[in-house]
Amino acid sequence: MSQPSRAPRAESRVQGPTEPGPMVSGPPGLSRRPRPRRIIAVGGGKGGIGKSMVSANLGVALAQSGANVLLVDVDLGGANLHTCLGVGQPSATLSDFLRRNKAQLEEVIVPTGVPGLSLIAGAQDALDAANLKYAQKQKLLRTLMGTSADYLILDLGAGTSFNTIDFFVLADHGVLVMLPEPTSVENAYRFAKAAFFRKLQQVESQYGIEDLVEDALTTREGALRTLHDVLAQARRKDPAIAERLERELSAFRIRLIVNQARTDADLSVGASVAAAWKKFFGIEMDVLGAIRYDDEAWRAVRKRRPVLIERPDSAAATAIQGIATRILALDGPPQRSAP
Repeated sequence: MSQPSRAPRAESRVQGPTEPGPMVSGPPGLSRRPRPRRIIAVGGGKGGIGKSMVSANLGVALAQSGANVLLVDVDLGGANLHTCLGVGQPSATLSDFLRRNKAQLEEVIVPTGVPGLSLIAGAQDALDAANLKYAQKQKLLRTLMGTSADYLILDLGAGTSFNTIDFFVLADHGVLVMLPEPTSVENAYRFAKAAFFRKLQQVESQYGIEDLVEDALTTREGALRTLHDVLAQARRKDPAIAERLERELSAFRIRLIVNQARTDADLSVGASVAAAWKKFFGIEMDVLGAIRYDDEAWRAVRKRRPVLIERPDSAAATAIQGIATRILALDGPPQRSAP
């Protein structure tokens, strides 16, 4: 399987959250941050897998739990998150902020009708919106990192472009949505692999492993292919650095959601993918849950309504509520800053 191509050096300077957490399966509790927040990026290897539906309803579920949630449609080439929420096309979108028509991000935030849940609609009026310039991406990343919401949910575009992967790697919870179908499983694996190597690119200078990452990204015979390969070479260079690198990369946890599961066998696809990822890459992948195929979810989409609002008792809504509960359990209860 082909490796992701080498990004320009300037692009690899994108940094993740400035406060690293301990090397455990979930980030530290929200109470440990003076301005509590978590970033959830929802991505997928292809379109049509229900990624925006998951983002919208996950936002509803977290808001219903009492969290302050901001949804951002970062699918810059095909924004439709507002449609999933039943919100009309806002007069101001993310493109207005990027083009500096609006100086502050707050000027493009709109209510959704769900208490505690706000939205920034995606760019729709520019053919080149999906191809952010480096300075634009840095501005957007810095601004999003400064929001005060308890949860910032980024609905990403499909595929493995550098912009999409950088937003995914930035997040505290990188959520990968897939269908229980062979092509979707393969695309999900490619997405995860691209995200992993992008993470490597972002820390290569910190650990002095530029040559190892360069080798891992080539397609020639005998090139490095997995975390095991990279760490083995790093240990030959410097065992202490290799140990630190292993701890950091072990904390890189992709969280998987299987959507539209029709059979009991479909429900186990996530565990199988996670096991294969662990076997070949040596790092864990968490399965947040599976959402059964549900006609009620389809009907809610047709009505431009979140299924958690339209049919909160449906199987799909129950599954999404369970996924939100698992995320909240990882993060711990939010604590409001003193006024």
